[in-house]
Amino acid sequence: MKQFITDSFVGSILYRISGRRLFLHRDELPGYVVPEKYLADNDKQSENVFAEREGESEEQNNNENHSLRSNGDIVAATEPQNEDVIEKEKQQDINTDSASNSSKTTSKSIPKDNNESNHIIVTWDGDDDPDNPYNWPFYLKAIMAFQIAFLTVSVYMGSAIYTPGVQDIMEKLNINETKAVLPLTMFVIGYGIGPIFFSPLSEDSRIGRTPLYIVTLFIFCMMQIPTALSTSLAGMAVLRLIAGFFASPALSTGGASFGDFITLPYFVVGLATWSLGAVCGPSIGPLIGAVLVQRGGHNGYESWRWTFWFMALISSCFLILGWTLPETYAPKLLRQKAERLRKLTGNNKIVSQAELDHGATSTGEVVRKLFWRPFEITITEPVVLLIGIYIALVYSILYLFFEAVPIVFQETKHFTLVEMGVTYLSVVIGICIGGTIYIPYVYKVFTKPLLAGDYGKVTPEIFLPPSIFGAVLMPIGLFIFGWTSSPKVHWFPPLIGTGIFSMGAFIIFQTLFNYMAASFKVEYLASVFSSNAFFRSVVAGCFPLFGRALFLNLSIHNYPVGWGTTLLAFLCCLMILIPVFFYLNGPKLRARSKYANH
Repeated sequence: MKQFITDSFVGSILYRISGRRLFLHRDELPGYVVPEKYLADNDKQSENVFAEREGESEEQNNNENHSLRSNGDIVAATEPQNEDVIEKEKQQDINTDSASNSSKTTSKSIPKDNNESNHIIVTWDGDDDPDNPYNWPFYLKAIMAFQIAFLTVSVYMGSAIYTPGVQDIMEKLNINETKAVLPLTMFVIGYGIGPIFFSPLSEDSRIGRTPLYIVTLFIFCMMQIPTALSTSLAGMAVLRLIAGFFASPALSTGGASFGDFITLPYFVVGLATWSLGAVCGPSIGPLIGAVLVQRGGHNGYESWRWTFWFMALISSCFLILGWTLPETYAPKLLRQKAERLRKLTGNNKIVSQAELDHGATSTGEVVRKLFWRPFEITITEPVVLLIGIYIALVYSILYLFFEAVPIVFQETKHFTLVEMGVTYLSVVIGICIGGTIYIPYVYKVFTKPLLAGDYGKVTPEIFLPPSIFGAVLMPIGLFIFGWTSSPKVHWFPPLIGTGIFSMGAFIIFQTLFNYMAASFKVEYLASVFSSNAFFRSVVAGCFPLFGRALFLNLSIHNYPVGWGTTLLAFLCCLMILIPVFFYLNGPKLRARSKYANH
């Protein structure tokens, strides 16, 4: 476990405070042999350094918490999503090839116009380097996966956790329901905007993943306090927008972190497992919120405020846990390794590839990549535009359930607030069933061929058959939910419809994100996923504002959401054509694209 703490946030702080005496890296321990490639043209100086280190070995042996690891692998960055997540399968494909040759590489030639032709590029010390996160033991990977998954779930719960208190907010603030739902809209829009700014920062070798998680989670936690104390709708809406903005790294970069330590053949399976928690989070929130609202309104205290106090508490717990979260972003780890090796050997020619790349990138290119390219790709690429529309629709319907469920179960079937909250678990069950269908499929068509070296079988179109299946499930679920909502029908059939829709939605999310990741070049994936996150979040965030009006204006006697969900089901039927179109024409579309893999 010591090596796990060394590159964590708290380990890095203690390392610096102690004057580099605590939580040492493997290349700082006595007896570490510097690879010969880093000693070029510097042999005499290096011998003096090692003589010095030998004299200090006894003192260093007394230091506590030595580490055997400084994580990482040269993994290119990803983008949001659920967003920057799938990019990892492309990045790791490149890294798998490059990592296998890293132990043989002594240096790289850098363009002469940058005067870098004599630099020595830092790589891993062989294919089995314990500092490489791909080489972590299984239990460390499991701990890391657990931390990221629960961090994602805890933040995602914050989107809809307060919705059971909407009626209470309406009474206390004297507003209508549309205004009372506005904080939900602002939160969702906030975490759609965030990846545009934070995903590139997580890919900066000077920052990496962990500091971004810690800093933004701290701000997210602090935002819950003034929100819980808010006395105006405007103040609450602004605070929720800010909270959503700073929640986005936990939501969008989590998949990228998984890609840092899970190798390519298993990445899609690992990503699906993480996504189960990410998608279930918004559905667990209303159940917890219902309990808090129903039990918290004592002695005149406004019960809806407890939902934000709960979010402050749980995010504080994960903030503390996050201090032990190790850095996994390989370019940052190799950059730090280069700094240590320069100090150890005195050889200033030692650099990381990230240091050279950073110096070669102009400010104009950074700004263009950050702000303009995501929208340019969305406008010019049919694949990105159509998938963006489809995912936005699915996401929007998922959030419309937060408006339909109270109408069906509380107003029509007269459930209590907590009983209504329990009905959201049908979404969780449907998602889990979808996972049990999807994960074995991708293991068969993606993982097994890669493990066998049969790369020719792995094309973007392998993800589309289950996508078509999921697209068919969604309207079926909506029809069942809408036309079993009558007070004369038992409460169980609407839950079956909800579960079927959720099953299809999960499969759609996973397959289409993987399809995009496999279709486009690595350098453009961050833009592809950030544009998708922004588009779907803005659209989905607005749907709850008119959701109740949609259902009630189309309602008929005994079927309060029948025609409203039917309208959505017909839209889903139309959208089935999108994955079918990609399955039939995917290679042709990629051939005409300057951003796609041909």
